[in-house]
This record gives sequence, C-alpha cells and structure tokens, in this order.
Amino acid sequence: MPATATVCPPAISDSNDPSALIKALRSPWFPLVAELHDVVLSATVSYASARGLKALYLPVTTRTITCPTALGSDSEPVPVTVSGVNTFLADSMQFSLEYGCRLARSGCYNIMPSFRGEEPDETHLGQYTHSEAEIIGGMDDLIEYVNGYVKALAAAILDRIGDRLAESRGDVSHMERMVSRAGAFEEMSFEEAVRIVGDVDGTVRDEGTWRSLTRKGEQLLMRRVDEFVWVHHFDSLAVPFYQAFGDEDARTTKSADMFFGIGEVVGGGERHSDVEELRKAMAIHGVNEPEYDWYVRMLEEAPIRTAGFGMGVERFLMWVLQHDDIRDIPLISRVGEQKDWPPAVVRP
Repeated sequence: MPATATVCPPAISDSNDPSALIKALRSPWFPLVAELHDVVLSATVSYASARGLKALYLPVTTRTITCPTALGSDSEPVPVTVSGVNTFLADSMQFSLEYGCRLARSGCYNIMPSFRGEEPDETHLGQYTHSEAEIIGGMDDLIEYVNGYVKALAAAILDRIGDRLAESRGDVSHMERMVSRAGAFEEMSFEEAVRIVGDVDGTVRDEGTWRSLTRKGEQLLMRRVDEFVWVHHFDSLAVPFYQAFGDEDARTTKSADMFFGIGEVVGGGERHSDVEELRKAMAIHGVNEPEYDWYVRMLEEAPIRTAGFGMGVERFLMWVLQHDDIRDIPLISRVGEQKDWPPAVVRP
C-alpha cells in the first residue's frame, strides 16, 4: 500500500455483520472502486470494438467446466440446481467464447462473473469478475492483444480519474510506466523462468510430471526481470487440456500468463485446432471425452485456430489501487457468507 494513501478500505471482518453495509456506505473506498468499475467496462468495450471483437451475452451456468481440469488447479467446480436441473456455475466463459468465435468470426469478448470452489484469501475470490476474450489467431496474437488491452485500461484510468487516484492512493507511477512502455512487455518461457528463480526454495512447485511457479516465484521473477512479464510454454499437465501443444512431444503448451502487481493477473493461451490433438490432450490429462462431447464435435465441425485469455478484474484493480488484499475490492462481498438459508440478514 502506498505510504501516503489517504483512502483505505473500511475494516469489515465479516460481510454478514449487519453494520457492514453502513461501514461501506460511509467509506470513500467503495465509491473509488465503483468509479474504476465503470472505467474498466467502458475501456474494455472501446478497445475490443476497435479490434473488431463482438460482445456476447452468455449464461452463467454450464455443464462443462474449464479450469479445474488440470493438475495445477486448486479450485473445484461449483454445483447448483436451477429449475430442478443439476449444473455448474461457470468458472470461465472460455468454452462459450470459443463457440462464439464460430458465430462472430472476428472474435468475441465479455465481462461476467466467474465462480470457483476455493476459500478466499489475499489473492483469491470464490466469486469474481472475469474479463475474457477469444480471438482468431495464436498465442503470439493473444499476447499482442493483451499488451494493448492492459495499456488501454491503464491509460483510460489515468485520463479519467488519475488525479483522484494520485490524491487518494498517493502514487500512479506504476500505471504511467505501463502506459509509456514502448513495444511489448518482457517475455520468456517457463523453463527460462525456472532457471531465473529456481535457486530460491519455495519458488517452483515440482510434482514430478509437472511444475508451476508459486506466488513467491512469480514475485521473485518480477523483481529479477521486470515489473511486467509474460511467461509462456508451461508444462502440459500443469494447465488444462484445451491448451494447444507447444512442442512435438506434447511436453509444453502454448499457454501464457502475464504477471504484474501480485503476480498472475492474466492467463490464457492458444487452443487446439486439430481434433486429434485435442483427443490426445484429453487422454494425457485423464479427461473423460464424453463429458466434453459437444466441444470435440465443435472442433470437428468448425476447426478454427483461436486463442483467448481471462483477466481477473479484482486482481487488476488491486494493482491499480496498490492494495494487498483482494477481499477488499468487491462492492458487495460474498466472503464469509452464511451457509444456512434463509439468511438472518437481508442484504443485496
């Protein structure tokens, strides 16, 4: 947190506390976050539209989940029953956006809630806002799109409320550095990243058949390389099956994460464009193909090379606000929800 910050989140230890709403209304923190919501939405629409992408309205329920399908994922799907039908809350709109690319052939995007079964902590929420897009092209095209996107967001925030942020949070130089960066941000393979941080214990999670960077590893990589850095070509088993292979032996994938602020803020990659490669990936990951039958059929019927990403909006706003706890970002908190129903306190 900036040393000279004058606007900080109110101390709300429990979102079920009847006084939580009053504390939020009296605090200058949440009006600032609300203003940022509007800037992020409008700037996203402007940028995506200028790049030819189409906005799509999509359901928040799904029968086919995305992220909890890799060994490197610690989250679980969130099951719900809607009108007597057992289904899941969407953990990502990625599959729907891949389908959308077959309809909106220039690419598509949206900003919608995502749900994952994990305990909230300083960098994770079980319910969060997801800015996602799927474009026609490959991993390099995706990185170029996201580079422009995050710069456009930072520029719009500085233009509209930069003075207010400088006064209330004490510093906007991190956004100015992003906007003024000439050309692309730093890029490296996962293997290169491991060599850079692997000398420090606790930076690399090694499960034998797959590895990933820990949060400590992400932070150290940014300190040693740059405050904005892309890492790509992760181990195949560390990421979901739908990421295209990055080598002939299927050891790596054309997946890419962008680190800044707390670490990973954007995650994405190129998808399989060949159905047999998709089936091979499913077998390697132990995925039951019939559960994703529609996805396989879609690739058979309409093979297209696409790539997509998801950006956690709350994580991005943590970086904007230079704040260290994501649980302070949502305008209406779902942290610490009562599990009994009906709730004792009626809230939004």
